[in-house]
Amino acid sequence: MPDVPWWLIRRLAFAVLLVVIVSSSALVLARLAPGDVTSEFYGSGASTSALARERALAGLDRPLLAQYGEWLLAALRFDLGTSLLYRRPVGELVRERAFNTALLAVTALAIATLAGIPLGVMAGSRSRGFLRAGIRLTSVLLLSLPSLLTSLLLVVVAARTQLLPIGGMSSPTPLDGHTWIASLSDVAWHLVVPAVALALPVMALLERTQARAMAEVLRQPFVLAAVARGAPPARILYRNALRVAVRPIVAIYGLIVGSLLSGSFIVEVVTAWPGLGRLMYDALRARDIYLVAGGAAAGSLFIAAGTLFADLMLVMLDPRAALDRSAQAPGAGRAAL
Repeated sequence: MPDVPWWLIRRLAFAVLLVVIVSSSALVLARLAPGDVTSEFYGSGASTSALARERALAGLDRPLLAQYGEWLLAALRFDLGTSLLYRRPVGELVRERAFNTALLAVTALAIATLAGIPLGVMAGSRSRGFLRAGIRLTSVLLLSLPSLLTSLLLVVVAARTQLLPIGGMSSPTPLDGHTWIASLSDVAWHLVVPAVALALPVMALLERTQARAMAEVLRQPFVLAAVARGAPPARILYRNALRVAVRPIVAIYGLIVGSLLSGSFIVEVVTAWPGLGRLMYDALRARDIYLVAGGAAAGSLFIAAGTLFADLMLVMLDPRAALDRSAQAPGAGRAAL
């Protein structure tokens, strides 16, 4: 069996530790917060015995350490408990909503990448001009706008123009024919507003990062040498410079992927997209501690996976990155001696 690089082992160990710490912290903090899942029954005329019975069924009458220890042992067997709000297994709910969030995040990431990187190359390869100034101004504006405001603006535009649905993942009325093509088209139509709202700030971030990297690379000696040899400008830009300038993008790509997949809380709530962000919002409102912990575990897992993906991409672009990470392994320095 081939040797597994030390940096990869450390990354995997870090991912496991991150998931455990984040999910455990979420459960403990949700448990310590004022109120619990039975709080909504106080104004409904429920008796004290009924409330006590509900707390006992939810395990909220037990000491925190005992409840946490039991949950942790079950989580090690991939059992995240039962949602106190939906009365369903947390793992099942998280998988359903994770798919919806993944669909939204992948679409938004594709839009941001296909628009942000070419715009960054155009802005970074020009020293002046209205096009460069316009791209830069738009990116700065999009980065300055909060996600809440961007989402609300798009929802208002969709509502006023009535060209796009303003919320949800599918139409409330049954589709004609009930064919899978009609269902996919309906989902894609509902995906436009939340995907664009999620993609705009990411697109601006990618554009600004790519523009700065491209401007720096174009001043490097190997690029100037290629210009002196009379190489075509398009070849210099897209074959020589872009291969080096794209590395900063790859370095932050994993964090972007992880943050998008972990559920864009604001966008999903504003557009009523049934993803992890909306699930966490409902869980926090209901004080559903097991669902809060499960959602936090899924989010941290996505972030760790995105970071690992970025590391692997960097190694593919520059194999020396793997050597640098391997040199940090225990005993590497003594072996070199």
